[in-house]
Amino acid sequence: MIKVSVILPIYNVAPYLDDAFQSLINQSLKEIEIIAVNDGSTDDSEEIIKKYAGQDARISFYSQTNQGQSVARNLALQHASGEYIYMMDSDDILADREALRICYDYAEDNHADFIFFDGNIIQEEGAAPLTWNYQRTQEWEENKAIIGENLLNRMLDISKHNCVVWLLLIKHDYLKRIGLSFYPGIIHEDELFTTKLTLQSNNIYCLKKSFVNHRVRSVSTMGKHYSKRNINCYLTVIDELLRWQKSPIIHKFAKYTLSKVFYTGHIIPFKDKFSVFGRALRSGYIKYIGIKSCMVFWLKR
Repeated sequence: MIKVSVILPIYNVAPYLDDAFQSLINQSLKEIEIIAVNDGSTDDSEEIIKKYAGQDARISFYSQTNQGQSVARNLALQHASGEYIYMMDSDDILADREALRICYDYAEDNHADFIFFDGNIIQEEGAAPLTWNYQRTQEWEENKAIIGENLLNRMLDISKHNCVVWLLLIKHDYLKRIGLSFYPGIIHEDELFTTKLTLQSNNIYCLKKSFVNHRVRSVSTMGKHYSKRNINCYLTVIDELLRWQKSPIIHKFAKYTLSKVFYTGHIIPFKDKFSVFGRALRSGYIKYIGIKSCMVFWLKR
């Protein structure tokens, strides 16, 4: 019986793959499968994947043309057979060899839809420093069920909302029951996925452990120069959430997100501002962005 399916989308991360695979294959929980999807890498990633797949029968390997992390994760989910799903970034490291065992036992003991835990940051030279961290469990009690709307509401109130899936262990049956997958073709896809995941559960649990060393690289999604693509993808996330439901918590999430997105958006080239602002205007999202963020977006240099 496979207890945890680890989903590992891979794109041009050859220098980090040994660390990622080693942190997985050395987990004390042995009843795992590792589903690696090479998303059209042009470096030596595929050779490294094949090396580990040849050494450990728990590793399966799929390859696709470059279509983005969402499509890679969806492909892996189609092949997953574990009781729980863990989605790991391929340049990250599980910092504790007991991580998956502790997470599995805790989720099972509490019959959780999913659990969330903390992570630490590895800041690489040349990467833009993050203005947030991945420590958020201090707000919650262990072994006590959390209602999804209450969880998101509180995280927004204290500016601790982190949408990343690599801080979650998700019950596979819950994921199937709500029919959730990743929206293809965008970055910041976790924003859409985890919001829907959270708001459909009344059975979420917090585990006060830091299990992930998350690498922030100069060429990663979070480390790249902020561009109009970032803003457009966030706008797509809000489009899809409002299409899904127009509840007060979704409106609150939209305001929290787009005010920050457009405030940060002042750094994109001036010529790119017209298209993204026009899209927000046509969608009626100025009420979410707010006057201050609009002024910063247009006037700050």
